[in-house]
Amino acid sequence: MRDGQPALVSHQKSSLVLVRPASRQVRANGRPVFVVAINNLGKGPIDFRVAQVEATQHVAGSDYGMQVVTYEMLVQEEKNRQVAAAIFTGLAAAGNAYSASQAGYGHYTTAGGRTGTFYSPTAAAIAQGNAAAQNDAMIAATVETGQRNMAVLEQSVIKDNTLMPGEWYGGQLHLAPPVTSEGGGQKTYTIVITVGADRHVIDIAQGPAGA
Repeated sequence: MRDGQPALVSHQKSSLVLVRPASRQVRANGRPVFVVAINNLGKGPIDFRVAQVEATQHVAGSDYGMQVVTYEMLVQEEKNRQVAAAIFTGLAAAGNAYSASQAGYGHYTTAGGRTGTFYSPTAAAIAQGNAAAQNDAMIAATVETGQRNMAVLEQSVIKDNTLMPGEWYGGQLHLAPPVTSEGGGQKTYTIVITVGADRHVIDIAQGPAGA
């Protein structure tokens, strides 16, 4: 058991590997994420390399390779998301600023039916101050979210690592979304994790939601 969830265990000559899902439910056709823990049982340092992880999905008698989504790839995805968020934030801020610039203008109609326009510097200043505060808050929230997401990736995603004797190391292993099987039935795949000279073969079955 790891964090209240059953974990698959592979024990080889020089290393021990534990694997469990990162969450208790995997979204249908979503990206499978697993928590991998590695223990060096040997007397010397051993290397773990993400590039050596192999993943294969088995569907209707055929095998399909699954791409391992590396830390670097996840960081690039987050950078792309941040660029899109910054564009949307910039558009929203521009809209706020334009609305505020028009806030001091108004229209009036007299009892005799005459119409006209007026400008209130006080109303304009208040509106522009409120818009500036809202824009600052939106920009700060966008930056904070991006920094927090980057920190989570740095702390949680598994990376290349050299394990000293007796040392534990682990993190999240992200895989590309599996091939959709007909009827949304059970999906099975195999993950091969190489640690030093050891090969740990993990067979996993993902059942349909509610099964």
